[in-house]
Amino acid sequence: MDSHAASEDARPLTLFCAFALKQAVQDVILPAYIQAGGTPVEAVFEPTFRLLTRIESGARPDVMAGITGSLADLVKANILTDPRPVARTGIGVAVPPDAQIPDISTVEAFIAAVTSARSVAYSRSGPSGIYFAGLLERLGIAEQVKARATVIDAGPTAVALLDGRADIAIHQLSELVLVPEAAIVGPLPAAVQEYTDFSTALGSEAFRVAGATALRDFLHSPGALAAYSTNVLEPA
Repeated sequence: MDSHAASEDARPLTLFCAFALKQAVQDVILPAYIQAGGTPVEAVFEPTFRLLTRIESGARPDVMAGITGSLADLVKANILTDPRPVARTGIGVAVPPDAQIPDISTVEAFIAAVTSARSVAYSRSGPSGIYFAGLLERLGIAEQVKARATVIDAGPTAVALLDGRADIAIHQLSELVLVPEAAIVGPLPAAVQEYTDFSTALGSEAFRVAGATALRDFLHSPGALAAYSTNVLEPA
């Protein structure tokens, strides 16, 4: 084997993974994969739109796990191949650790909770934040809530509960759990719930196809599905 081939064999696989899947993948799935003898992995955890920016700049992951619709576009562009649904998550509500738990069991109760909050934190550009901003408009409370909202550019919105900027946080449930100190109230009422679907796919330019396929298959293994469930992701 020449030195170039040897260096290729030693290179870790690159995984681009949506931030909503981070806790399950980083804390449980990848350690189990490596323990089972899998190829070393260099993982990048960011919101899907930021991963897309990396790809637009020329990055090419060996495996990607992200929002299903975005992956479909990359398959059409021949950047990814063989997409498979893996999990989905709904949007939830969290409050500070010692706060009284508000009633959000109905749409009316949810409206009362967010309009009476001192400040509601939500994402500026993530799918949950975009949906929530539109939901406020549909419910007729946008002006009232947005006037004192805490809009988060990146990262878990529940962080704003711990530093006092907000007293309610809206985010995907799998991202609310990234801030364990926050108290998760529960999902949005069923009538206004919105799910985000995630899929995995192989990179069309994966340098080691067998290794990339093994990693992607591990993301769908029974142990992986259990990890998603533990982190309030519903297996697909």
